[in-house]
Amino acid sequence: MTIVSFTSLAYTGLSEIRGKHLHYSKFWNVGNSSENKKIENEIKISSRVGMLLFYGPAAAAAAASFFVPGLVVGLRAQLLSWALLVQFFKRVLEVLFIHQYSGQILLSSAVPITSSYLSGTVSMIYTQYLSQNMTQPSIDLKYPGLVLFLIGIAGNFYHHVLLSKLRQKNEKGYKIPKGGLFGLIICPHYLFEIIAFYGITLIAQTMYALSFALGTTVYLIGRSFATRKWYLSKFERFPREVKALIPYIF
Repeated sequence: MTIVSFTSLAYTGLSEIRGKHLHYSKFWNVGNSSENKKIENEIKISSRVGMLLFYGPAAAAAAASFFVPGLVVGLRAQLLSWALLVQFFKRVLEVLFIHQYSGQILLSSAVPITSSYLSGTVSMIYTQYLSQNMTQPSIDLKYPGLVLFLIGIAGNFYHHVLLSKLRQKNEKGYKIPKGGLFGLIICPHYLFEIIAFYGITLIAQTMYALSFALGTTVYLIGRSFATRKWYLSKFERFPREVKALIPYIF
C-alpha cells in the first residue's frame, strides 16, 4: 500500500501537469474536443454532493477507528486518528457551510479521489496498529507534528474562507483571489494542506504516512501548476509574479 499510494497520487499529479485533469472545481469541463464529447455522456453530480463524497467516507473511517476494540491504542495512535478525523470532518463542514459552487463533478473523477482519501485514512490507522508493539522511534516527533498539523489546518481553512468570499450570492464566475498568501501563490490552500499532511506524518512516524504525504505533495504540485496556467489563460491581468504553490520559487 505504501508503494501503491505514492505511485497513484504521483501519477495523477503528473497527469495534471500534462493537461489530463480530474474533472472538479474549475477543471470540471476542461478538455479537448474529444474529451468534451466523452464528458457529455458521463454521469455528473453536483459539486456539493461530489465533495461530500470526497471527504465524508474518510471522516467516517477516522471516527469509526475509535470504536474498534484494540485498534487505537496509545497516545500516538489516538493523536493520529484525531488528526485524520479533524482533517476530513473540517472539509465536510467547509463543503456544507463555506464553499461556493459553480460547476459539477464527474462521477468518474469523484470515485478515485474518494478511494484515495478513504484508503489513505484506513491504511494510516491500520499501519499504526501494526506498529504498536515495535520499538518506538528514537526521536519522538508527534508533538512537533501536532503543531505542524494545526498550522496546516488553520491556514487551509483561512484561505478557503477567503475563496468563499470572492463571489456574491448566486454568482458563478471565477475571480482572481486576494488576501492572505494569494498575493504570492495562487494555491495557498494546497500549500497548507500539504503542511497538514506532513504534520500527520510526524505524528504517525510510519513509512505509509510519509508515502501518502509525498504522493499528495506531487499531486498538489501538479494541480497547482495547472491552476496557475488556467488563471493565466482566463485573466489578462493575472499577476505573473504570483507563483503556483511555493512563494517566489514555484
